[in-house]
Amino acid sequence: MNNNLVLQTDFGTSDGAVSAMYGVAISVNPDIRIFDLTHDIPQYHIWEGSYRLYQTVSYWPEGTVFVSVVDPGVGSERRSIAVKTVLGQYIITPDNGTLTHLKKCIGIAEARIIDETVNRLPHSGESYTFHGRDVYAYTGARLASKLITFEQVGPEVPVDSLIELPMAEPSITNQVLTGHIDILDIRFGNLWTNIDRLLFKDLSAGYGDSFEVTIENDTRQVYKNIMTYGRTFADIHLGEPLLYVNSLDKIGVALNQGSFSKAYHIETGASWKIIIRKIV
Repeated sequence: MNNNLVLQTDFGTSDGAVSAMYGVAISVNPDIRIFDLTHDIPQYHIWEGSYRLYQTVSYWPEGTVFVSVVDPGVGSERRSIAVKTVLGQYIITPDNGTLTHLKKCIGIAEARIIDETVNRLPHSGESYTFHGRDVYAYTGARLASKLITFEQVGPEVPVDSLIELPMAEPSITNQVLTGHIDILDIRFGNLWTNIDRLLFKDLSAGYGDSFEVTIENDTRQVYKNIMTYGRTFADIHLGEPLLYVNSLDKIGVALNQGSFSKAYHIETGASWKIIIRKIV
């Protein structure tokens, strides 16, 4: 068993909010091991918080506790939740959709409402705007340090009751594959789609094949071009576009040593559609 605590927020690190969460956790247990997933989630962007958990959680050992705070509804009637994944990690977070990708793509075995009469930083009862510090970091540190069991977090609730964000499913019709742009590989500007590699293979895709790729925002066409399906970025010339399989076994779109998203002003979400057709 470990005492790992992994933090994710949309707080940034330009003020003391994240440091305060560290301080609470260390006050609970000076030997706790604290790691940052990211604190650069765009403000209030629950979808990205959900995706970054999906990108990361399964690579951490069983028993690791994640605290994710992207919480535009802080202080409202939204629930504070702790869940256990089917792989044995724990996530403590607002019940606002942050668990969408984990529930669908990895699996959640059990969910509990945090009992704030027990699991709340002492002397913080009149504060309603920093649950990340007062409830989530405190409870997460106690759980990671084995000072409480998962059952002692609070009463169990049905997994099916967890709030989920809408997720579109990719599909193939008449050998045309349609999906969405879920997220960006931010630093490099690559587009990460919701199209699984196995579904893409249903187009009889092989390395070196050419595909017509169209990107739309709602009904407006933003991009259309022919590109190669490659194993690595080295398979194409500098500045050329590429289809590839990303680190989550999904189809990505990139420019070799360039930012595809910046070059073509492409963003993410339900309104951003990608259409792929094999050139034969």
